[in-house]
Amino acid sequence: MNLSKQVLRLAVPSILANITIPLVGIVDTAIVGHISDAAAIGGIAIGTMLFDLLYWNFGFLRVGTSGMAAQAYGRHDRVDCAKILAQSLAIAGFATLLVWVLQWFFVTAVLACVPCSTEVAHLARRYFFVRIWAAPATLSLMAFKGWFIGMQDTISPMLCDIVVNVVNMVVSYSLAVHTPLGFIGVAYGTVIAQFCGLILAIVLTCTRYRSYIALFTEAKDWIRWTQLRKLMTLNGNLFIRSLCFMVVYVGFTSIASDYGNEQLAVASIMMKLFMFFSYFVDGFAFAGEALVGRFIGEQNLPALRTSVRVLFLWSLAVGVVFTLIYAMGSKQCFALMTNDPQVLTLANAFILWLIAMPIVSTLAFMWDGIYIGATAGIEIRNAMIWAAVGFVVVYVALYRCCGIQALYMAYFAHLIARVLYLTIRYKKSIITTISMNQSL
Repeated sequence: MNLSKQVLRLAVPSILANITIPLVGIVDTAIVGHISDAAAIGGIAIGTMLFDLLYWNFGFLRVGTSGMAAQAYGRHDRVDCAKILAQSLAIAGFATLLVWVLQWFFVTAVLACVPCSTEVAHLARRYFFVRIWAAPATLSLMAFKGWFIGMQDTISPMLCDIVVNVVNMVVSYSLAVHTPLGFIGVAYGTVIAQFCGLILAIVLTCTRYRSYIALFTEAKDWIRWTQLRKLMTLNGNLFIRSLCFMVVYVGFTSIASDYGNEQLAVASIMMKLFMFFSYFVDGFAFAGEALVGRFIGEQNLPALRTSVRVLFLWSLAVGVVFTLIYAMGSKQCFALMTNDPQVLTLANAFILWLIAMPIVSTLAFMWDGIYIGATAGIEIRNAMIWAAVGFVVVYVALYRCCGIQALYMAYFAHLIARVLYLTIRYKKSIITTISMNQSL
């Protein structure tokens, strides 16, 4: 199988799974919007944001696992593959306990910083304290998905995502509309859906990877600190990366809100259009994690170089397509999101940013996938630190003279910083390391 076919085999299932993700939020909001009032809609929105903030910080469970599993797969080290899954699930279990212990403090701290009515805050708390019981399933699913990707399997995580999203929509609707639970039924539906996804992940592992499960007894030394240290160090760097992402993405929304409701609406729509594009590019980034990790494990430098070129060609093709879509249909895209004439008028001032984003962000996302596959945690961390610093510095330097345009300049600057840093470090961090290992 040539590399282009391998890239598509890995990327397409991830893309199909990703495009189901926005449906969940849309359906949840639609359900609550038809059976309750504006306060309930606000409670769902704030409650969902709480989980976005919470679970974003545990993204390393997927990211770190995929790179290490891919390298073990490339080395044909089946015991190490089993060990990595066991370690990641153990960390997910510890993270669950931590989340449960700190849940009240987390909710209280975030709601203290978010301006909302007492009623909305109360409903958000009710939603949160129900949905938090899905933490074991949610965090374990992150570990399973990362491991599947590392094993060159994007079909299994796709199936898990589709099951979670479909069950969430069906059960949430049934509980909210046809039981006395009302709006809180949406939270119970999410809990049930997450555990359904976890059960499927376990079934897939026990059927498709039965021989690896049998190796768990041989991988019993995974509980020793010396065995866990590499994964914990990588995850620590990825955790810092997640915090820097929050500086940029939470900062973007928070700063936009200072310019008024209309500008916040424009910024929110811009981010939604950007995220919709990212669902496609992420598929190729996941393929990059799997293939780069595998070829590093195999110490196959020619295949690594070729795969990087192929990955960038495919992801840039997606970037070009979305650049053309946004260039020719940006006004129509905004019109799909809102019919507010003031918001539509204000959006005209930012269309050039929307057109420019796909190409630059494609490069940033693709480099992330490549470095994750290489488990280059320090470089991934440093790139995002520089990106966060660039975001803050550019906005602080320009907002007095450029107003809200400085916010978009800062966002663009953070992408440029990521691309430049990771491009410059590629040869020394990845290529040279493999060349040195081959010469040993």
